[in-house]
Amino acid sequence: MANKIEELKKDIAEIENLEKHAIRQRVKDILSIEKRKLVSEVIRLEETEVKMEIPEQQPKPQPEKTTTNIPYEVKLSNYAWDQSQKFVKFYITLPKINTVPAENVQCNFQEKSLELKVKNLENKDYVFKVTQLLHLIDPKNSTFKVKNDLILINAAKQEQDMHWTHVTEWEKKASDKKMPNLDSEDKSDPSASLMNIMKNMYETGDDEMKRTIAKAWTDSMNKTSTF
Repeated sequence: MANKIEELKKDIAEIENLEKHAIRQRVKDILSIEKRKLVSEVIRLEETEVKMEIPEQQPKPQPEKTTTNIPYEVKLSNYAWDQSQKFVKFYITLPKINTVPAENVQCNFQEKSLELKVKNLENKDYVFKVTQLLHLIDPKNSTFKVKNDLILINAAKQEQDMHWTHVTEWEKKASDKKMPNLDSEDKSDPSASLMNIMKNMYETGDDEMKRTIAKAWTDSMNKTSTF
């Protein structure tokens, strides 16, 4: 277990080094989320290691805590979203959120972004932030509320009849890039169009998709060579 903890700490140090050199905010956020996961895993393993070192037949008395734990920040990235005519709605699950004082939960709205902050929930500070929203929102009419283990954020649309296809501009751009532009292909050569689609699927697909496409291509080449 000690070796695993040491390896995790090395991973954390390397991520911190990458954070210093990262330029794009999205990349920084991804690195920060991954670092927090590793930090949580190290804390869990260290606590388990301490428990294993204490013999059950000779329990050691717990020393009194003389230091104050400082909450560390956790970035929230998992959420669901929906929309109505007037609002874009964000649903964030956070266990025990209803146990913190109301003043510990705040949400700041800007026309193209929003940021939720939860202070000192079981010695952790949580942050949920979305920037470069696809369309403008109305900060004055935007609200949020806490219910049980759920936070609901209602971001008011400035254009109430506007249908949002994505949450952010970068999500829409990424989606547009993945869609092959068939109109620009040479319609006189259907095989070339198909090859371009297969190439796009291979470049953007996961490992399973790539293996499937590679196998299909190999089988096709083998059949062609037999004629």
